Amino acid sequence: MPVEQGLDLEEIRALLKLADEADITELTVESPRLKVTIKKAAGRTEVPSPASARRPPRPVPPEAAAPAAPPGELAVSAEELAAAGEVVPDHLKTITAPMVGTFYRAPSPDAPPFIREGDVVQAGQTVCIIEAMKLFNEIQSEVSGRVVRILSENGAPVEYGQPLVLLEPLP
Repeated sequence: MPVEQGLDLEEIRALLKLADEADITELTVESPRLKVTIKKAAGRTEVPSPASARRPPRPVPPEAAAPAAPPGELAVSAEELAAAGEVVPDHLKTITAPMVGTFYRAPSPDAPPFIREGDVVQAGQTVCIIEAMKLFNEIQSEVSGRVVRILSENGAPVEYGQPLVLLEPLP
């Protein structure tokens, strides 16, 4: 007798991509061991899971995970850069989102942000966290450099490949 299994991570990712690309607001997929419902609201994709229904809410509200950008520090989207006619110089390196999730500038509400504009970061240094499916993923810089601009706002949803941080590489 074959053993029926739930969806694996790649299948769930494919469902997320389908929901994001299609003009649907809700998608439910069931197997004998797992039920996944994807609801899209105002351009944001959410994936409730059975485990998250049993887990108490996360104590870190998105707006409290890091202070708002101080004066002189601008968090903007790549679209806003393009709309403003701002051209990103070729010598700058971009740290992009390796997954879909929620961008956080700090590890907790009472902690300082990982980076600020003007900071110097080393290769391998954590620059932000992306929460995806209730997992917190540390995003690290691949190069040493000076932070020129933070392109995403704290608590904002980010897409795969979305630019998060611009760095000027160190010589």
